[in-house]
Amino acid sequence: MATWEPTSYDPDDFANRRHIGPSPAEIEHMLNVLGVDTVDQLIDQTVPVDLRQAEPLGWAPMTEGAVLDELRRLGSHNLVRTSMIGQGYHQTVTPPAIQRNILENPAWYTAYTPYQPEISQGRLEALLNFQTMVIDLTGLDIAGASLLDEATAAAEAMVMAYNHAKGKRSRFFAADDLHPQVRAVLATRAAPHGIEIVTGPVDGAIPDASWFGAIVSYPGTYGHLRDHSAFFDALHEVGALGIADADLLSLCLVKEPGAMGADIAVGSAQRFGVQPGYGGPHAAFLACRDQLKRIMPGRLVGVSKDANGNRAYRLALQAREQHIRREKATSNVCTAQALLAVMASFYAVFHGPAGLRAIAQRVHLMTVTLATALRADGAQVEPEHFFDTITVTVGVGQAGIIAAAEQRGINLRRVGRDRVGIACDETTTVEVLNKVLDAFGIDPVDELADSPAIPEPLLRETGYLAHPVFHMNRAESEMMRYMRRLSDRDLALDRAMIPLGSCTMKLNAAAELAAITWPEFASLHPFAPRAQARGYRELIDDLSEKLCEITGYDAFTMQPNSGAQGEYAGLLTIRSYHAARGEDRDICLIPTSAHGTNPASAAMAGLKVVPVKSTSNGAIDVADFEAKAAEAGDRLAAVMITYPSTHGAFEDTVRRVCDITHEHGGQVYIDGANLNAMVGLVRPGDIGGDVSHLNLHKTFAIPHGGGGPGMGPIGVKDHLIAHLPTDPGTGQEGAVSAAPFGSASILLISWAYLALMGGSGVTQATRAAILNANYLATRLEDAYPILYRGHGGRVAHECIVDPRGFAEHGVTVDDIAKRLVDHGFHAPTMSFPVPGTLMVEPTESEPLAELDRFVTAMLDIAREADDVVQGRMAADESPLRRAPHTTEDLVAEWDRPYSREVGCFPPGSLRVDKYWPPVGRVDNAFGDRHLVCACPSWEGSPEA
Repeated sequence: MATWEPTSYDPDDFANRRHIGPSPAEIEHMLNVLGVDTVDQLIDQTVPVDLRQAEPLGWAPMTEGAVLDELRRLGSHNLVRTSMIGQGYHQTVTPPAIQRNILENPAWYTAYTPYQPEISQGRLEALLNFQTMVIDLTGLDIAGASLLDEATAAAEAMVMAYNHAKGKRSRFFAADDLHPQVRAVLATRAAPHGIEIVTGPVDGAIPDASWFGAIVSYPGTYGHLRDHSAFFDALHEVGALGIADADLLSLCLVKEPGAMGADIAVGSAQRFGVQPGYGGPHAAFLACRDQLKRIMPGRLVGVSKDANGNRAYRLALQAREQHIRREKATSNVCTAQALLAVMASFYAVFHGPAGLRAIAQRVHLMTVTLATALRADGAQVEPEHFFDTITVTVGVGQAGIIAAAEQRGINLRRVGRDRVGIACDETTTVEVLNKVLDAFGIDPVDELADSPAIPEPLLRETGYLAHPVFHMNRAESEMMRYMRRLSDRDLALDRAMIPLGSCTMKLNAAAELAAITWPEFASLHPFAPRAQARGYRELIDDLSEKLCEITGYDAFTMQPNSGAQGEYAGLLTIRSYHAARGEDRDICLIPTSAHGTNPASAAMAGLKVVPVKSTSNGAIDVADFEAKAAEAGDRLAAVMITYPSTHGAFEDTVRRVCDITHEHGGQVYIDGANLNAMVGLVRPGDIGGDVSHLNLHKTFAIPHGGGGPGMGPIGVKDHLIAHLPTDPGTGQEGAVSAAPFGSASILLISWAYLALMGGSGVTQATRAAILNANYLATRLEDAYPILYRGHGGRVAHECIVDPRGFAEHGVTVDDIAKRLVDHGFHAPTMSFPVPGTLMVEPTESEPLAELDRFVTAMLDIAREADDVVQGRMAADESPLRRAPHTTEDLVAEWDRPYSREVGCFPPGSLRVDKYWPPVGRVDNAFGDRHLVCACPSWEGSPEA
């Protein structure tokens, strides 16, 4: 007879297990392999006891239901109004097919930056579509695969122009009708370079030989739509470059920047189906003339071929990478807004050129209708020519009209003391126009105007988006299948572990992402009145408090919208601190093992980089550090260190390094890239750190999105708080990103992660990450040397596997990386920080079965490499060199000295659910010699 037995079930434990892969039984097995009795014993062997934090993290975990309820409560404190503020941010319609199949699809949002092109063909094609869209609309030759936001894209363009002049000119013109946040970020970026920004109206501006470039707004922040052709001609006559900050949707109707003579165009793709999100994330764009392509910042997708001669996509011109050029890099941008660029590209595919033009026309005629009604009632409306924005002079009635509009559910823009700005968008209706008119006390309108306010010489004459991809059958069934085909070509975290060292490819739990599409969070304009964003402010304050508790810092700013931006912001904060004390400090000590963006960020902040040696075990050479700190003396501004080290080890000497820095008056910047080994165990602010950036897209569960979005907030000690980045909305120097809280909408994810896990849960996650890494190191060490070990002979949360012994016999780290694809894995980080090695980070999210499958793959690869070493097989004929194997290889004539079974189904690969790469090994050199960065022609013709 059955009996009733109580079942033990703790939902809090389940919440923790959501992120922590190994079960209790698996943990016990792994501890046995490591020869320790408990996880505590392993942690004591790994993390120096004198660095451990005194108190555990205190907040309690919440259940999934409670977290979602709390997010609903916070969201209810945000007042969602119809935003007509403009200023670079607009309401838009995200087609549900794109929201469901891209934004909410882990095949797209859990992918990593496409460094391994063979397993990234889907997102590379989508990004190539984005580049093609931008090239066509701007009328320029080359476009990148997106940048962080409009303001930072403008700053990158300014530095491009500065580098083009080779530093021989120092003055840059910025039109006074740029968006305030663009002007603010330009001023911040210019200062460390010694660039003098000349500001004024573009009408009447006269370029001279001291200018290296100029940026104009097209259209302007107050709506003015001008033809800049003559101004760009004047710039070229004095050898300067012309930059247009353009609205992408307007380019469906108006003369493109390339046709006006612009050398570079920048802007935001936000209004192509990506919600404002209180500031982001959104994909910015940068396009330029062909002659400037080698000084472009960020990512560029190019077309190459694979080993079978088939078309294959890849990241092009990778010699620009920061880890190669270090402080000589032209930019510290090491990522993109890939997921958002993919969404924007699908928005263009979804609507096609005719659909985009119809949307742009409707937006414009809405604005014309509003301007006409206002003028008919006697209002003073500017400008005469515009696309979607007008400015109305209202005198002392400004506050009353803005309040009246708010009462009707509409936000207008306050311009100066006596004007109101109004911007229409894709969601604007006649009903909305009549609410605005009612706020002015004007009778309603019944229908749209039919005459444009764009002068005939500015009407676009050229076509765009002619490629068949933008003319495909737009039945939702076909669109859905196209999105699915592309995602199936990729290997993302929803298929397999991505063991990338330094990148922390952990779980991005569905419950943590749920709220980002809720209108109460997604629809808010970043410059909406503070009272309308109480929910966001409460959430950000709570997240900041938890991050302070985790790190030991006293305050955080959420403004940096990538890890590299966080580095830059942290160093600017340090420089501002020294300057306020009247000290001219300009030297930054950086270990040779540091992340590649560290030296680039230091150079951007105007610091001189002095490298510090590493010892044979990978630690900072303290003697060399002490000597160089003493030599720098009162010029020492900062040291940038990563802890645990980039070599994957906890160093015992970190306090000494911090003390030496402080003895010489410098500040300690601790890179937070490896915080996944520290949360709940060690606080950077307690061991000597003055400032750190945190990669929320690593440790705190924001997904990588195929190369972005990211967030890199910085925490600081009390003495640096006054020097943190300022509000970009003021237009003044000091801001580092376009929005006050960066990509605010994805802060919801990190908040939910911390709430679900609780302090005890995130601490257990750190312990599990260290356990998983040491388990892999122990399982692999007989086949591959583990290059560095730290305190207690253990690795931290990652380890460097050293296959360089095989390289002497022709088996390269590339061969191993490509062969791992056949086993169904993304390769670990290649050749960083040590050339020819692999840096492996399993994270806490991987269960034992996946770890063991990876071990099986790596051991089999070592056996195949040994076949080459022992002469049993030539390197060029081995499955390592011929990897990865495709279905085309499987069915083609087989003339290889190993079987199809060996080539295509190696141990550890999943036979039923095997991942097949869509292309063979990609020819990188061919792609750079024959650079193509727009959609190549398809066979067949466009469909109606």
